[in-house]
Amino acid sequence: MKTRINQLELNALYKISQVIGQALNLDQTLEIILSVLSEDLTMKRGAVTIISSQTGKLVIRASHGLTYQERKRGVYRFDEGVTGKIFSSNEPFVIPDISKDPLFLNKTRSRNCEKGKISFIGVPITLNGSPIGVLSVDRLFDEDVSFEEDVWFLSILAAFIAQLFSLNEQVKEREKTLVRANLLLKEKISRKSSGFFSIARSAAILEAQQLVKKVAPTRATVLILGESGTGKTLVAQIIHELSARSRNPFIKVNSAALPENLLEAELFGHEKGAFTGATEAKIGRVEEAEGGTLFLDEIGEMSLPVQAKLLRFLQDKEFERLGSSKTRKVDVRIIAATNKDLTEATSLGEFRHDLYYRLNVFPILVPPLRERKEDIVGLLNFFSRSLAHEYGSELHFSPNAISALIYYYWPGNVREMENLLERLAIISENGLIDVDDLAPYLKHTINETRLEKLLRLDSLTEMEKRGVVAALERNNWIQSRAARELGITLRQMGYRVKKFGLENYFKQKKIDMYG
Repeated sequence: MKTRINQLELNALYKISQVIGQALNLDQTLEIILSVLSEDLTMKRGAVTIISSQTGKLVIRASHGLTYQERKRGVYRFDEGVTGKIFSSNEPFVIPDISKDPLFLNKTRSRNCEKGKISFIGVPITLNGSPIGVLSVDRLFDEDVSFEEDVWFLSILAAFIAQLFSLNEQVKEREKTLVRANLLLKEKISRKSSGFFSIARSAAILEAQQLVKKVAPTRATVLILGESGTGKTLVAQIIHELSARSRNPFIKVNSAALPENLLEAELFGHEKGAFTGATEAKIGRVEEAEGGTLFLDEIGEMSLPVQAKLLRFLQDKEFERLGSSKTRKVDVRIIAATNKDLTEATSLGEFRHDLYYRLNVFPILVPPLRERKEDIVGLLNFFSRSLAHEYGSELHFSPNAISALIYYYWPGNVREMENLLERLAIISENGLIDVDDLAPYLKHTINETRLEKLLRLDSLTEMEKRGVVAALERNNWIQSRAARELGITLRQMGYRVKKFGLENYFKQKKIDMYG
């Protein structure tokens, strides 16, 4: 068995390694590899034959020295010809003279006019112990080259090709996963954005909505201002989805989540050995966002040195990876967000004036929930419907529960509301939410006297409702009789039926309310 590689083979492997490292198109890469075999090692008519997922037969995936029609004719069953034999046995095979061996079928009809003795050499392409295809070449008769040497070299190359197929499948699977994730994200954003803006009644959020619509189609840098939990990230996603960049990535970086040196590497990438633990080169989030949007959350927490590098990137769209002197350029839109007062931060020397002016091209203020009281009922209904899909039942709030939620200060804003409603959806038995269900969550932030009043009022109201329902049931749902029993007028009874929403009882029982 051969154990050394000659200079010609070494040169060929070097050329092939260059192609494998750079080419993204599998078929193009395979054809370049086969052309290297032909030109450097005089291995003519190379072919990579693999299983067709459509027909279950072996077909030529890539070739060199074959016409389109000749390639089309190269189709084999697993038990057919020398190609089928190599695949089914998972062993190399050599035909010294194709004109004298019945196993060689010449299905492509590419050797009919060839003069001189032609040899055929084929090796299996094996992945995880199982054959996935065949690498084959023609060799013009040459006494100086042994078949053993060719088989050994082609087996090495077949291992390279197997890895190419494996990587290609992994990339395809990753692309499918990313596409699915992107569709889910877009669906989620679409649902959330419809809730965020479609229920808008307050002037403050309507103004923010108009600003989003105006700036989204442009290339302008956007600075989103607002307290934590108001929905700044969602607004950034909506701007991206409404822009011409929506087909490209939306990349988020939390400026407060990483220390200074790691944040710089996270943003701009690094080369191998750039710092302790950098065992391989890695692209940054800026490069990942190519053609799309880079969202810099909590920008007010970014350190001054990283601010300087970000400023240069905003000005020139140029940067260097950590540990590299090579200047790179990308096309990325910047959206930043902060809950800090950047004007005050600049006066204190905590934030660069020039960076602030670069970011503050188009500011959008997302108001806190306590300033959007008109939107609270709409948001409650929106989140309740969303949670109904996950937990099976929609939440319904008593009038006093709604009153408490409107009165509440909401320090955590929309995020707090969403989290509260999810907890209620999990613990609620029937989906009906009264003030006493809210008390454990709101008692520390609602004036206790106000809350006690709401609880007492809710209790008395419920007691009165139960009394009216019981009287109606005892009198077969005849309002005049129930009114006489309770000592009230028929008009007062009608008022209570409407007040307590009892019309549904009459509909369910198919009773004439006024009969």
